[in-house]
Amino acid sequence: MLRLFVGIEFPPELKLRLSLLCTGLPGAKWVDPGNLHLTLRFIGNIGEDVAADIDAALARLKARPFMLQLAGTGVFGGNRPHALWVGAERSPELTHLRDRIEQALIRVGLPPEQRKFAPHVTLARLRDADAMKLGQFLAAHSRFRAGPLPVDRFSLIASFQTKAGSVYEDQADYPLAG
Repeated sequence: MLRLFVGIEFPPELKLRLSLLCTGLPGAKWVDPGNLHLTLRFIGNIGEDVAADIDAALARLKARPFMLQLAGTGVFGGNRPHALWVGAERSPELTHLRDRIEQALIRVGLPPEQRKFAPHVTLARLRDADAMKLGQFLAAHSRFRAGPLPVDRFSLIASFQTKAGSVYEDQADYPLAG
């Protein structure tokens, strides 16, 4: 079994810039800088036969390169925040790519994604984070903005659990053309 997701990988300089945000918040379990990415579609645990079908379907996908803009911070979980993130601004090209990936995965036989697409980069998982400190963190970083990132590929990524946390391993890259 493989635990897979489809995502956009970041260059080392962007991972470094994002990792500099990852400090000063008790109750935050920070994502390893090497694992920072934008998930386009979580797939979950699947057999290697299905993984081969997914790879073939994603390799046929057509979409244009585009610019991705990361900006702002926020949390998921409302009154009980469980994830801290940097946002990704929606663009027609990002939405188109995500929709094409979703269609390809449904054709392979995966169930449709039930969650609304909220493009983001997870910085930390939160457990009992102090509300006042979290508010201060969000206020301090609300104006975060990374330079536009050219996106010319997306990846199929495997997640492996280790004692030290998750390790992500690129399984395949799919260039965007056109």
